[in-house]
Amino acid sequence: MPLVYRALLADRAEGRVTEVVLHDVDAARLGAIARVLDEQAAGVPAAPAVRVTTDLDEALRGADFVFSAIRVGGLEGRAADERVALAEGVLGQETVGAGGIAYGLRTVPVAVDIARRVARLAPDAWVINFTNPAGLVTEAMSRHIGDRAIGICDSPVGLGRRVARLLGAEPRGAWLDYVGLNHLGWLRGLQVDGADLLPRLLADRDLLESFEEGKLFGADWLQSLGAIPNEYLHYYYFNREAVAAYRGAERTRGAFLHDQQARFYEEMRNPEAAAFKTWDATRAEREATYMEHSREAAGAGERAPEDMESGGYEQVALALMRAIARDERATLILNVRNRTTLAELDADAVIEVPCLVDASGPHPATVTPLPGHATGLVCAVKAVEREVLAAAESGSRATAVKAFALHPLVDSVSVARRLMDGYARAHPGLAYLT
Repeated sequence: MPLVYRALLADRAEGRVTEVVLHDVDAARLGAIARVLDEQAAGVPAAPAVRVTTDLDEALRGADFVFSAIRVGGLEGRAADERVALAEGVLGQETVGAGGIAYGLRTVPVAVDIARRVARLAPDAWVINFTNPAGLVTEAMSRHIGDRAIGICDSPVGLGRRVARLLGAEPRGAWLDYVGLNHLGWLRGLQVDGADLLPRLLADRDLLESFEEGKLFGADWLQSLGAIPNEYLHYYYFNREAVAAYRGAERTRGAFLHDQQARFYEEMRNPEAAAFKTWDATRAEREATYMEHSREAAGAGERAPEDMESGGYEQVALALMRAIARDERATLILNVRNRTTLAELDADAVIEVPCLVDASGPHPATVTPLPGHATGLVCAVKAVEREVLAAAESGSRATAVKAFALHPLVDSVSVARRLMDGYARAHPGLAYLT
C-alpha cells in the first residue's frame, strides 16, 4: 500500500484520487500502515486524505476503485501450506501446486463475499485484485462483478523490463507478446518499432545467462523453448530441484515472512519509530530474498539491484486507474476474462495477457497461439482452478481432493487425499469442506 500511495502522491493531474480508505480486520495493522502513509504525505500539497476502518461496508461505500489484497489465514496459514505439502514431498508454494490450491480454497469464499459487497455497495467500482492466487481469485470475483474484476501482477512487468533493457530498448516503448495464466506465462516476443528483438537475445548464450530468468532456467532450456518463461515456471520445469531446496532450507518462505512481519509490527508499537523507514527496510529485505530457494536450486546467486526496484504493482495500478478514469489509453498485462483470446479456453476463463485499456476497461489483445506444450500446461492448471472454484461453491471435500489430484505437480491421488487431510487439520477455515 505505501508504494501505491507514493504513486498517488506523485500524480498531479486533474481528476486525481482525493481519498484513500484503508480497511483491515486488524486495527493494529491499520494504525501502523496509516502512520507510514502519514509520513509519506508530509509536505506534499493536496495529498490524498487517508482514513481507516475495520468495517468493510463502510470502506466500500462511494469507492471508485477497490484494491483487494488479503491473506486469509495470515502468514501462519502460508507457512502451514508449505509444511503440509513438503511433508508429502510436493511443492507448497503459495500460488503453485498444493500450496496454491490450499490458499485458494481458503481465499475464494472470502473474495466472493467481497465481490458481492462491492456489487451491492459500490456497483460502479472497479476491483483491482492483488490477492494470490491472482488469476483464480480474479475469476472467482468476476463471476459476481464481471469485467470490473481485474487482476494485476508485477512478474510480467519485471520480465519485460529486464529483457528490454538487455536489448537496449526502452521498456515503455516495447510491445510484449506475453500470454498464459497468472504465474504461468511465456514471453514469446518483444517488439520495438515493428521489429521483434527477442530472437537476438535467444541466440546469445552469454546475454541469456546474464539476467534473472536466464540464470534460473539456463540458456539451453530457454533456447529449446524459444521463449522466456515467467519465473514461477521454474517450479514446473525444475520441480524436483525446487522441492529439494525447500525441504533443505532452514525455514520456508512463509515462515521467514511471518517472522519478518511480526518484527515490523512489533517495532511499530513504538510511537517514536520512523514508520516509513522501518517499512521500507522490511520491504527491501523481502525483495532481496524473493524466490530465494529457486535461485539456490539453480545456482543463480543473489538478485541484481535493478531487479528489486519498485515500479511494478503500483505503476500498473496507477496506469490502470488513469486509463479507466481519464480515458488515458494504456497497454498493460492484466488478468482478465479470456473472451476469444485463447481458443483452448472458454470466454470466462481468466488469463494473463496484454490488454488495451480505456474508459470502458481492459480489452485483451490478439496474441499468437500458444505452442502445444504450453497449451497443455495452461489447460491442465485452468482445469484445477475450476475444481477449486467448484469446491468453494459446493463445499465438496471430494471436489477439493480432485483439484489436488489433477494438478501436474501432485503425483498421486493418495497424496492428494493426504494433502486434503493435512490442510483440514491445519486450517479451521476449511471446515466448510465436507
